[in-house]
Amino acid sequence: MPLMPLMPLIDITPRVSPRLAVFPGDTAMSREVLLDIERGCNITLSTLRATVHLGAHVDAPSHYGKGGRTIEQQSLDLYVGPCQVIRVDVPKRHRIRPEDLRTEINAPRVLFATGTYSNPDQWDGDFAALSVELVDLLHARRVRLVGIDVPSVDLSDSKDLPAHHRLFQHDISIVEGVVLEGVAQGFYELIALPLALEGFDGSPVRAVLRGPIPDDATTA
Repeated sequence: MPLMPLMPLIDITPRVSPRLAVFPGDTAMSREVLLDIERGCNITLSTLRATVHLGAHVDAPSHYGKGGRTIEQQSLDLYVGPCQVIRVDVPKRHRIRPEDLRTEINAPRVLFATGTYSNPDQWDGDFAALSVELVDLLHARRVRLVGIDVPSVDLSDSKDLPAHHRLFQHDISIVEGVVLEGVAQGFYELIALPLALEGFDGSPVRAVLRGPIPDDATTA
């Protein structure tokens, strides 16, 4: 799909700072300033330490499936192209089911806006997630990537991770932790490229939407 430079970019990435919440027990973001130009050094130089599942991020299949591809082995075209934002009115701790949808899936990339994780800086484990039935529907509709506005496609206390495993089975890629507050339901171009982190199980992304775009530009 050709780029559309006159259409606005909508940033759907939470601000990355030490305040940004991560799963309990995971590594929060921290910055060590090695050199500081404001203190007389010739440059400013920093060290970043954080989980790769930080804020808006993509999961590599190796994160949830034995023998899965690591993040640098993922095709980049998964993370760029036509995308559909679908808003769902669901309660917290609910697994989104096909009957919760009020619109038809018509794009190869789908982002679900649940509104169940309102503040990225404050951990709230009661967010909504995906059901295996919905994942099967995504597969039937030839969806290549699914995203959600919460930290995980599974419930926060899930140990068997049914949504992750069904996505692995269908080879559907995952974007988690995007911010969709104020983004209208409809069609966009998604740009959410991961870093080429060799051997890693995921990567933070700067996720943006370009659009909205016409309904007939959602096939690539």
